[in-house]
Amino acid sequence: MWALTVVMDPKGWGLVMVQLVLLVLGSSERRYEYCVLGGGPAGLQMGHFLSKAQRNYVILERNSGPGSFFNKYPRHRKLISINKIHTGRQNREFNLRHDWNSLLSDDPALLFRNVSSEFYPPADTIPRYLSMFQDALGLKVLYGVDIGTIRAEPSAAVGRYVLTDQQGSHYRCSVLLVATGLWVPQTVDFVGSDLVEGYESVSTDPADFRNQNVLILGKGNSAFETAQSIMGSASRVHLLSSSPVRLAWQTHYVGDLRAVNNELLDTYQLKSLDGLLEAGLEGVALARRPWRSGAAGADSGAQLFLTLARSLEKKQNGSAAAATPAELPGRHTDNFPLRKPYHRVIRCLGFRFNFSVFHSSARPPPSHNAKGRLPALTPWYEGSGTPGLFVLGTAAHSRDYRASAGGFIHGFRYTVRAVHRVLEQRYHGNRWPAARLQTTQLQSWIVKRLAEASGPYQMFSVLGDIVLLRGTDCEYVEEFPLQALPRFSRLSGHRVSSQGLIVVLMQYGHKNVDYLGRHRAETDWTKAWKSNFLHPVLYYYQTLPSDDDMKRLPAGWPLPRPAALHHMVEDFLTEWDGPASHLQPLRRFLERCLRTDLRAFYAESCFCSSLTHRKPPPSCQQGYLKNQGLLKNQALLKNQVLLKNPGLLKNQDHLQQPSRRRHLDSSALFQADQDSGSPGAGPAALEYLVPPGPQSLDPQGLDPPGL
Repeated sequence: MWALTVVMDPKGWGLVMVQLVLLVLGSSERRYEYCVLGGGPAGLQMGHFLSKAQRNYVILERNSGPGSFFNKYPRHRKLISINKIHTGRQNREFNLRHDWNSLLSDDPALLFRNVSSEFYPPADTIPRYLSMFQDALGLKVLYGVDIGTIRAEPSAAVGRYVLTDQQGSHYRCSVLLVATGLWVPQTVDFVGSDLVEGYESVSTDPADFRNQNVLILGKGNSAFETAQSIMGSASRVHLLSSSPVRLAWQTHYVGDLRAVNNELLDTYQLKSLDGLLEAGLEGVALARRPWRSGAAGADSGAQLFLTLARSLEKKQNGSAAAATPAELPGRHTDNFPLRKPYHRVIRCLGFRFNFSVFHSSARPPPSHNAKGRLPALTPWYEGSGTPGLFVLGTAAHSRDYRASAGGFIHGFRYTVRAVHRVLEQRYHGNRWPAARLQTTQLQSWIVKRLAEASGPYQMFSVLGDIVLLRGTDCEYVEEFPLQALPRFSRLSGHRVSSQGLIVVLMQYGHKNVDYLGRHRAETDWTKAWKSNFLHPVLYYYQTLPSDDDMKRLPAGWPLPRPAALHHMVEDFLTEWDGPASHLQPLRRFLERCLRTDLRAFYAESCFCSSLTHRKPPPSCQQGYLKNQGLLKNQALLKNQVLLKNPGLLKNQDHLQQPSRRRHLDSSALFQADQDSGSPGAGPAALEYLVPPGPQSLDPQGLDPPGL
């Protein structure tokens, strides 16, 4: 009644109308800087980075909790992502190499090991872990928001993308981050496909398959997972697809068949009624033929026959057709492998990206690989033709499909971080994080990264470290998307100098070898380029590669041909710290790229070189001459006194002794810098050589007190 009175008051009419309009708009449209669509692992991972950067964002999830995909899949509830807790190391970064389920955060308590200790955890642990992750970090997630339409407004200066949910509410954002994963079942349309059961709905009770003949379409992990669960109950289990089985331990691709699911390979090779076949599904037909009454045996009740579509006289536009005996291949080829009927046919062909929610103004095109199941993206994971729309997680796997681990948590947690760094540079002017190093520190930094870094280790050939050479120092940029290298300066905010750059990455060999054979590994460092297993490779470029260079990659190469290339020989322990096999060849390569000497000299050798060379080695300039690494031995202290008191220096015979010059003269890099007209270093160097503070030397003699 009070509200009615206010509305009827002519003086308050305008104010009330404004308030009502604002109330309606506030309830139907919300504005954000970033909208993250999907509350799975990739969405929450991006939420962490946005929250840490204090950005205005929201995560929209259609279900009632995070990671809802894992509430149903995999159907038989065992993950294939390893959870190796005991590595013998306490280094968190190293341990992430063998923890395939944790997300990245600064809190050591937010590791997956605190949820499950099983090596192959049950699927239910993923939603539980994600809930813990969200609660601990206070991520902004709205649950129960089912987005039905996404459209773009190209003319909008702010709030380019508009998302509409099932209630008609709108969410407007400048940047849209799609992390919905793959959940739409992949299907193949052929005659009789309506008789096929889907992986998403088929029974998981082995008793339902007792004494049945089962045909499974597909040869991926979902197909073998299904086969493995029923092979103890079914009479026959056959798997059919257009390509042979790809084993993960052969291809090094984690999405191929894993050992945890491949028990049917034994029963097939040992001829125990199960089998694998190859045929294209587009040209086949599934026909129904009534079971003959009075038939007995394992085939009783089976009536589904696989045949060729062209052999059926009556096709029913994709629907099942009844087949006569003359239309079945077994009638004409008595050794036809699939001549026996099946009780059930199950489709296990994986999943695809949901393109249906995108309006044409915001829809990224399908990729050319993965049979169009994934969206096409730029090398920095932005939709092709959809600026401001980025795709994260499994749906972004088109950039490294069958080449790396970007379709899985232990891979895309790093690509999500890379996307966030791109966003920070593009929209907020924050350059990609980089470490400033002296050239003498570069080799040690690279060795440290090779020993523990998990990002390049998991996203091999996709993410790599970029070393920007600056002369006496360098910048070290970690985990940059290698396919975006031509746009490095624009995406990272770092410039490339005339000194060039070095790209450090991990990659496998590309030879077809027997990976369990006797000669599968290379141990000779002089043949490091023949390494078959994961190993570090360094590319040196004088300038950034161009887009055209990236389009003309040599077969099997992740990057264009560089000015210099260095393979570090594969190592059984994946440690790459052997002095002769790894460190010395690496140092020589870096010296070639930097055109300087990276050896570490003894303090006494640095003292001698500062007297006999115009330019001492970098390790002496950046260490000894800055009062670092001085050795407290009697001979060196005597030399310091002589340098401080030039009148005591009668001759330089002690500098000519071979034992004192051997660390320097073996290098031809510095003989050209030697000044024959001046045996000593300049005045500035003399000041560095004198230790700061009170001197402990006896001014009347050469020996310090107490020595």
